[in-house]
Amino acid sequence: MSISTLTAQAVADLVGGRLLGNGTVTLTAVGPLDRADGSTLSFLSGPRYLGTFQLSAAGAVLLRGEHADEPAGPATRIVVDDPAKAILQVVPVLFPERPPMWGVDPTARIGAGTTWRGEISIGAHAVLGQGVSLGARCRIGPGVVLGDGVVVGDDCDIGPNSVCHEGTRLGNRVRLKALAVIGGDGFGFASGPEGHRAIRHVGGCILEDDVQVGSHSAVDRGSLDDTVIGAGTKIDNQVHIAHNVRMGRGCLIMAGVGVAGSTRLGNGVILAGQVGVVGHVVLGDGVRVSAQSGIGQDVPAGTDMGGSPARRQRDYLRAQSALYRVAKIINQLEELVAKRGDRG
Repeated sequence: MSISTLTAQAVADLVGGRLLGNGTVTLTAVGPLDRADGSTLSFLSGPRYLGTFQLSAAGAVLLRGEHADEPAGPATRIVVDDPAKAILQVVPVLFPERPPMWGVDPTARIGAGTTWRGEISIGAHAVLGQGVSLGARCRIGPGVVLGDGVVVGDDCDIGPNSVCHEGTRLGNRVRLKALAVIGGDGFGFASGPEGHRAIRHVGGCILEDDVQVGSHSAVDRGSLDDTVIGAGTKIDNQVHIAHNVRMGRGCLIMAGVGVAGSTRLGNGVILAGQVGVVGHVVLGDGVRVSAQSGIGQDVPAGTDMGGSPARRQRDYLRAQSALYRVAKIINQLEELVAKRGDRG
C-alpha cells in the first residue's frame, strides 16, 4: 500500500471543512484519538470521546462545530458536518491504490478459446479453463481457478486462490476476496437404503454488478435454477449461501451467516453475524436480523428480528428483559418461604 502526504490545509480543502490552527501540519496516517501522534489525522465523532480528544496527540482532528472551541486537545482542527464521513474522503487520497501490473504471468495456464478485452492482469499459477470470457481491466490474482465457460464482466477483482466453477457469471466491478468459492455444487443428496447419493447441480451462479464476496465464503450454484446475488450486495467472510438462493439488491450479509437453499431475500436485507436462515423462506425488503438469530419462517418487509428462534426485535428484547428479572423474583420468593418457615 502506497502512502501519500497531506497538510492539514489540504485536508480541509478536500473535505470542504473550516481549518483552525496550523495548516502546514504534515499528515501521513489516519487513526483513533488515543493512538495518534503528530503525523496522524483523527476524528472526534461525538461528546462521548471528548476526554480522549483532550489527551490526544493527533496532528489534526476532524470535528463538529460544537466542539471547535474545546480548551484542551490538539490545536489543529478541521470543522465539518460529519467527521466520520469526512475521514473516509481522506483515506483514498492519503493511501492511494497501486495501479495494477497489467499482463499475463508466464506460469498462468490459459484454456483454448479464452478471451479478454483491453488491459488484463493474470497472476502467477492462475488456471483459466476453456472458453472463459473476461471483460476489460480485470485483475485475476495468483492461484485463481476459473472453470470452463465462466463469464467475468469489466473491472472485476478476483483475489488469490479464489475459485469460480463452471456456470458462474460475474457482472461488472465484482470483487472476490482471497479464497472465495463461487458456483460449486450445493449440499443436495437423495437419501435411501444405500446411503446418500449426490444430486448433480446444473443451475448457474450469477453475481450481479458491484457484488463483493469475502474470504472463505461460498455461494453455491443452483440445482436446476440459478443462484442469484443482486447488484450492490456485500457478503462478508465465512458466509455460506446455498443453492437456488435469490438475493436482492444492496443486501449486507455479515460474518458467519448461513442461508439455506431456495430462500428468497428482498432488497436491502441485513443479516448480522452468525445469523442462520432455514430453506424455502422469504425475507421481504429491508428486513434486519440481529446477530446469532435463527430465522425459521417468512418475515414481512421492513421487520426487525432477533433471537433464536427469531421473533420481532421488540418482543425479543422484552422477553430477554423479563428473563433477567426472574432470578430476582426467585430470590424474593425464597426469602418469603424462609421467613414463613421461621414463624412456623
